[in-house]
Formats: sequence, structure tokens, C-alpha cells
Amino acid sequence: MTKTYTIAVIPGDGTGPEVVAEGIKALKVASEIENFSVTFVPYDLGGERYLRTGETLPASAVDELRRMDAIYLGAIGHPDVKPGILEKGILLSLRFELDQYINLRPVKLYPGVETPLKEKGPEEIDFVVVRENTEGLYTGSGGFLKKGTPHEVAIQESINTRMGVERCLRYAFNFCRRRDKERKLTLCGKTNVLTFAFDLWERTFREISPEYPDVSTDYAHVDATCMWMVKNPEWFDVIVTDNMFGDIITDLGAMIQGGMGVAAGGNINPEGVSMFEPIGGSAPKYTGKNMINPIAAICAAQMMLEELEEYKAAQRIEKAVMKVLARDLKSLSAGKMGYTTSEVGDLVKKYILGGAKEDSA
Repeated sequence: MTKTYTIAVIPGDGTGPEVVAEGIKALKVASEIENFSVTFVPYDLGGERYLRTGETLPASAVDELRRMDAIYLGAIGHPDVKPGILEKGILLSLRFELDQYINLRPVKLYPGVETPLKEKGPEEIDFVVVRENTEGLYTGSGGFLKKGTPHEVAIQESINTRMGVERCLRYAFNFCRRRDKERKLTLCGKTNVLTFAFDLWERTFREISPEYPDVSTDYAHVDATCMWMVKNPEWFDVIVTDNMFGDIITDLGAMIQGGMGVAAGGNINPEGVSMFEPIGGSAPKYTGKNMINPIAAICAAQMMLEELEEYKAAQRIEKAVMKVLARDLKSLSAGKMGYTTSEVGDLVKKYILGGAKEDSA
């Protein structure tokens, strides 16, 4: 019997619906070739709904999303909505409500894509960041004292639990094994200053590492990590870190892999439902112009298939993306690709089908 996956689709704001449409195009053709089916369930969540109803994330929607096999997100961000409302009300709420405690960010430079790093190429830029996704400074713990006065105090607390830290580290060790590249896991922290939070991280890291004798370990301060990501990115295989540092170093990673136009990420609950998205924003100025780059959204669809263990279909999408990047696109920038958004999606589809024909020849 053909396996069926039910995917929640949150196209979101701005150009989100445009790039998601191209990812769905790739998902459909790859699933047909690999003999499984995908049912897409759309959700109206984002800036337009908020402006219309005042709602960000209804409780009923969260309950429905729990029952999905995965969530495919376009982009959240609306120029008429104050920054923070949608991000906290939808993105952070979904991560916390669905316990998506891992943020997974591949940093991989594909042939044909330019990097700002001198004398570095695809051989040197291929690592993954595992970021803790539901604790740290993002819990919203803290508050104000005497707000609006000259004596105002603002406190933002980083919450780190042994359970949260350990499950993130174990995920990273196991992912490093599955990736099976260098089998090297680097803990990124700041033990010389953040002596409470990263004492917990480092102690837990050292305590559980003997359970993974096939994975080598090392440690780097976050500032040194940023430095070596630029100078010697080939030193890294898998990096694991907390929520805030992960947020920062993954954007640096996106730049060295060629920019937000190729950067995708996953919000992972290994025991539940996970959500996948392009890293770039909603780019409202390009809305409806059919000129935004959809590659990152298509790569997010590939990541989703990997999490669903449909590895062959994921490989088909990745190989097709690599061909488009190496052969066709003049640039990753909107309006400079040499193709429209939908035409880039058509190229990916063509190469997926071409790969299937080559396999059967």
C-alpha cells in the first residue's frame, strides 16, 4: 500500500506563498517517483489573519497541527504588524507548544554558488548546526522594574534545564553518527563568562560523550567559533549550542553558504511533529512579482522528506537543486536569477524527472 503523509502548509506572509508553491511542486513530483503520496492541508496563519481577526495562533490550530506528519512554513512577517507580534505569537509559540526542541541548520555550499570566503569551496563548507530551540533566553523569563523611568531595570533570564540540555546534546551526538562524515561534534559556548549556564552544558557534554566513543568531541567559545567559521569552516562537522548562540552563528553560516536564498532550517521534535522553513524573511516588497528565489524553500522541503525518512525522494530534490544552481541561475538575488520564481520551480521539477529517467534507462 502506498504510504500517505499529511503535511500542514502555512504559506504565511509576503512572498511566502510563492516560494511554498514551488516547494510543493518538487514534493509532488518526488513523491510520485518514489511511490508515496502527500496530502497538503493549508492554514491561514500570518499577518493578514492577525490584521483581520486579531488572532495569531488559535488553540484549535495547534491541536490540529499536533496530528500532522510535518509542517511546511513559508515566511512570517508583515509590514503593517509591529515586529515581534507574529514572531512570538506564531513561530515561537509553535516551537514551544509542539516542543520542537531542536533547530537544525545545514551549512552547505553547493557548486555554482559564490561564497564571500576567499579560497573556500564546497569541499570546505559542509557542516551542520544543532541549536537548542525551546530554552535559553527565548523563554521570555524576566521583566521590567520602574519601566519608563531613569531608574528602569530590564532583566532577561536564560533558562537551561538538565533535561533540555541533555536531550539536545544527545540529538547532536546521534545526528553526528547518522551524518557519518567526520563524526566530530563541537560544543559552542562561553564557559569563561557564562559560568552557570555553560557549566551545565559542558558538564553534561563531558558526562554523556563516553556513550558515543565513535564521535570525537571538542569545545570552542562562541566568538572563536565565529572566527573559525570564516577562516577555516572545514574544521567543523556538527556544532551544538544553545538557543541564542545558535541563532547568531546560523545566520553567519547562511552567509558563507551563499546567502539566505539557499538556507533552510528545521524545527525538530524527534518524537512529534516538526516544521520546516526557508530562513529568509517574507520580502514583502517582492510580493506577487514572481521574482523571489524559491531555492531555500525547496531545500526546506528536502529537509522535511529526510525527517520523514523518505531519503530517496530527498536526494532527488537535492540533486535537482544542485543542477539548477550549477547550470541555470545567474544569481540568487530576486530579479537577477534569469528566471521567474515559478520557472525556477519548473527547472527543479524537470531535473527531478530527468534523474528518474536516467535511473530507469
